[in-house]
Formats: sequence, C-alpha cells, structure tokens
Amino acid sequence: MDVDLSGESGWELFDAPALVGSSLRFVSGDPDGQRFRTRYYRKSDQSLVARIWFGPETEGPPGHAHGGSLAAVLDEVLGLSAWAAGHAIVVANLNVNFRCLLPILQVVQVDTEIVSVEGRKVLVRGKVWDGKEKIYAEAECLCIEIQAV
Repeated sequence: MDVDLSGESGWELFDAPALVGSSLRFVSGDPDGQRFRTRYYRKSDQSLVARIWFGPETEGPPGHAHGGSLAAVLDEVLGLSAWAAGHAIVVANLNVNFRCLLPILQVVQVDTEIVSVEGRKVLVRGKVWDGKEKIYAEAECLCIEIQAV
C-alpha cells in the first residue's frame, strides 16, 4: 500500500534516526509496516512536525486508532522535538487529551512546540490533527534532560 507522507512547501526533511539512533523503533521502526509509517520534518521556525499513517495494526474501536497508539506517537514525536532542539531527554510525564476518534488508514500531522526550558525540565506541547481543523489529540510532555554518563 502506497502512503503519501510528503511535507508542505518550506518543510525540510528531518533524519530522526541520525539524531537519536535506532531507539525510534516502536513508532518509526517499520517504514513499510502495517502499524505506523512516519516521516519527520522541520518547519521554517525550526519546530518539528511529523506526518504519520495509522495502519490497520493500530486499530482499537472498529475502524479507528487505539488511544494507546496515539499516546505512543505523541510520546515519540514530542520527545524527539526536545532532542531536535538540543535537549537530550527522557519523558517524565505525558498528558494526552483525546478530542475525537481517529479513523485508521489515513495520514495525520503532529505539530510540536517547545513551551519552556527551566533547568533540566523541558516542556513540549503537541497535537495530532488533520492539518486543517480537526484535532484528534493534544498533549503536554514534561521531559527531563539526562545527565552525561
């Protein structure tokens, strides 16, 4: 099945695995699979955005993505947003607000925003939406910068 994950004009393709290595396996790890297909971009303001296809293996309620699949996507994309902004982090807390059911077999967009950085705490917000007006889920993610080993 062909899935169009192309970005908008002015977006720059972002090589997420080059930044964090092969740890992006759960959501991004199978680019031709039936769970998720993901492509990352940087917008002109340097914020991270993702295009994600929710495949049949993400199904929860009939014909719709499982809430856990949305939470997994938000965990990866918001955490990666902090990494892309120069913060080596782990996610400490992820609060997801589900707005409406997300039909499977469609591509959605995940926008991110670094809200604040205070010491080791990095607060990131994001949303899963259709890129026009319909919001499927919104999240706030508290990340903690990890200590150098």
